[in-house]
Amino acid sequence: MGTGSNDIAEEVDALGLLCPLPVLRARKRLMALPEGAALRILTDDPAALIDMPHFCAESGHTLLGAEDISGGTAFTIRKGSA
Repeated sequence: MGTGSNDIAEEVDALGLLCPLPVLRARKRLMALPEGAALRILTDDPAALIDMPHFCAESGHTLLGAEDISGGTAFTIRKGSA
């Protein structure tokens, strides 16, 4: 599951940051984006595998996908109307 690179409005590098910082960075960036925009966030925090889906569910955003990248995971989130 994923999206084309042209669909990503912004990418956030949260590599090296530990919980809850990747989620806080995602939340801050999503607030500045229009509804429906996609954000890609890169993280190497193992807790993000649980935190990102939970954050999306609680905040009304859609987790479009998670893919393994060198040294971590890239999450793609579509901003909801919340």
